[in-house]
Amino acid sequence: MCQMLIVRPGATALDEQERMKGSLDIPLSDVGKQQVLKAVDQIAKFPLAMIYCGPCESAVDTAKMLSEKANCKWKTCDWLRNLDHGLWQGKCIEEIKRQQPKLYRQVQENPSFFNPPEGESLAQAQQRVSKQLQKLQRKHASEVIAVVIPEPLATLIATQLKSSSFDDFWKSECDTGSWELIDPAKDSSKVMAQSVR
Repeated sequence: MCQMLIVRPGATALDEQERMKGSLDIPLSDVGKQQVLKAVDQIAKFPLAMIYCGPCESAVDTAKMLSEKANCKWKTCDWLRNLDHGLWQGKCIEEIKRQQPKLYRQVQENPSFFNPPEGESLAQAQQRVSKQLQKLQRKHASEVIAVVIPEPLATLIATQLKSSSFDDFWKSECDTGSWELIDPAKDSSKVMAQSVR
């Protein structure tokens, strides 16, 4: 079975401000670049067959840095674009909690409920990525690949691969250059390392 490294890009200015970036295209901040450097040093020990990344600038820059360090090819995939947060893009999480407390609680208690105004639901995103993930797993059977994607899509894909639940949507909103290795052949995945903000 394919082993998959789920790599979150380093932070952007919006992540540092705890704002929802969704599908906005934001570059890595200086802090984010340092997070990526630390993460790629840790990840470079894996024999990566390929790196796939979402189309946003922070994911592309993270994939490029990882590619150079791991001496591996990388490819941008539109299906790995982050969730579209619609009218919530750019808003502070705290602002949503204050202005729409009932909706905030509903999303916290049942993340599958998440569907921002004029945005994409978790169910729609899961449907978008599900078949493509299966194709990657077949294509790279018995290999290790990296998938560089921002939050919350990274957590959505990780929980799908682990057959686990999406626990807290709001905690899965900001990128910090963390990563985890998921081995579908085993019953559970193991978080191998995590960069610190």
